Amino acid sequence: MENSAETGKGGRLLQRKKAERSGLGSFKKNGFLYLLLAPALLLTLVFKYVPMYGAIIAFKEFSPIRGIMNSEWAGLKYFEKFLYSPNFEVIFMNTLKLSFYGLLFGFPIPILLALMLNQVRKAGAKKNIQLFLYAPNFVSVVVIAGMLFIFLSPTGPINAIATWVFGQPLMFMTDPAYFRWVYILSDIWATAGWASIIYVAALAGVDPELHNAASLDGASLMRRIWHIDLPTIKPIMAIVFILAAGGIMSIGFEKAYLLQTSMNLPSSEIIATYVYKVGLQSGDYSYSAAVGLFNSVINVILLLTVNFVVKKLNDNQGLY
Repeated sequence: MENSAETGKGGRLLQRKKAERSGLGSFKKNGFLYLLLAPALLLTLVFKYVPMYGAIIAFKEFSPIRGIMNSEWAGLKYFEKFLYSPNFEVIFMNTLKLSFYGLLFGFPIPILLALMLNQVRKAGAKKNIQLFLYAPNFVSVVVIAGMLFIFLSPTGPINAIATWVFGQPLMFMTDPAYFRWVYILSDIWATAGWASIIYVAALAGVDPELHNAASLDGASLMRRIWHIDLPTIKPIMAIVFILAAGGIMSIGFEKAYLLQTSMNLPSSEIIATYVYKVGLQSGDYSYSAAVGLFNSVINVILLLTVNFVVKKLNDNQGLY
């Protein structure tokens, strides 16, 4: 009788554990946490997933009067139109170059800033430096664009120095050759400090005793950074790089459009600005939706590819 009672008790405990492992048991146990998560999930569903329904107009002869479902089916017509258009190569390469150079020069800067901030021992000085670095992130893109037009104008302070050095002003805002550098450098100035926060937070968890022990063993500052600090932030670097590389074709529309002039158009016309002009200004909704969907598919492919490569090179550690 005792053995049967113990067996029954053991069976009930096993069933309880299985229920806890199941989704229903987890929901009952962590119901409050799921409740806190619900608004974020709802917003994601409404603003991210529901609008995907509208992507179908890329395959239709969309008419606002007839609606999405009643518009005639066009198939891959608008994708072919974009791929074979004379502007495709210029627009695609402008987007790719601007994003690639931005990633190439912008990705290491937050890491370097975090490593340097980690070496500042005075708390007051460190806070002041952080304030100085983080402030540009809160400046509006419109304000940044206005500042660039003022400072880089032919009569601006930067060109005053350029005229003294070269004998003539440099047309930063009209010459296509300067557009990418103006865009990338101003973007680094605005975002690098804020992007370094995640690395600074990770480095704050490094045990100071590791640095003390390494110093006693004769390790230089660079050696300590290489063998202690960098391995600590390596997983974060991998995730940030995967996300950045996966969105390499999703360069911001606002800044590119605000800095765009009729003179620098050969370098400043990217997919985002092209979609805006074709879709909203010209009213060709199906064509603009096809171009935007093409851009999204390229991003997904890049995300999966970069994640696969990083996992192979990083001890199977990646985004998922």
